[in-house]
Amino acid sequence: MKKEENSLYKFESLTDFHLVFGLEKPLHPMISFVDIQQLQKLPNDFPKSMVMNFYKISYKTGICGQAKYGQKYYDFGEGGLVFTSPNQIFESPSNHHTSGSLLLIHPDFLLSYPLAKKIKEYGFFSYTANEALHLSDKEKETILALFNSIDDELNSRIDDFSQDVMVAQVELLLNYCNRFYKRQFITRKSVNNDVLIKLEEILDDYFNEDKSVIEGIPTVQWLADNLNISPSYLSDMLRSLTGQNAQQHIHNRLVEKAKEILSTTNLSVAEIAYQLGFEHPQSFSRLFKSKSGVSPIEFRHSFN
Repeated sequence: MKKEENSLYKFESLTDFHLVFGLEKPLHPMISFVDIQQLQKLPNDFPKSMVMNFYKISYKTGICGQAKYGQKYYDFGEGGLVFTSPNQIFESPSNHHTSGSLLLIHPDFLLSYPLAKKIKEYGFFSYTANEALHLSDKEKETILALFNSIDDELNSRIDDFSQDVMVAQVELLLNYCNRFYKRQFITRKSVNNDVLIKLEEILDDYFNEDKSVIEGIPTVQWLADNLNISPSYLSDMLRSLTGQNAQQHIHNRLVEKAKEILSTTNLSVAEIAYQLGFEHPQSFSRLFKSKSGVSPIEFRHSFN
């Protein structure tokens, strides 16, 4: 465990994690399954900011206080699955009044397996605490069964097949989580529609107040920050609602605004590009043609 100058504690290994939280040495140096109730309470002077160089998948039930991501606090009262990727700063309270399980996986455990690359494609490792995966009873049975299988394998005799089996189980776990997140996007469609309405309002204000002239084209990160959600969750949510990610959604809104200006003003293409936040008119023209099939000039002529 390393203490950074800004009181950020960095866990270099699973053994470090076990040591700090008063657990026995892990059965395997690169993968560990932990009962949350066995975690010892951290000292009051222990910094809350932590970063780990391994993946953490946590399932928490009951009341477990609050966790802080960025400048926002979110209650964990309902429990759920939360995913943390290596080198992601995570802040948690020193008390652990909750139950559940932690699955810790060092990236080196996946080396030589396709999952080493594929795991980076699971967007939920970039989600924040308020975007936890809330499971139905049936889904919970599936996840806990996989947790138990991994735990059983860890507690069995380690042999030449142990790693193959556990990597396969981890991949199956992630695939189920991917499926369940898709379900969550569907069942929470009304909530997500509210987010979509707010998103449109934010973009309307941005373009109508000509903020793009000063601040440039709105980015996915900027949009996510204004919605208090993570960029990855925003893109996945939009994809479930509209079939397009956040970047594509922003581009579509840019083209819509451009069409409005082309059809109601005599501004040149360069002036419109500048008004929408583009540094180069050529970039604007390429985007416009890729989305509408015609150039800005051709659109203006056809409209007239």
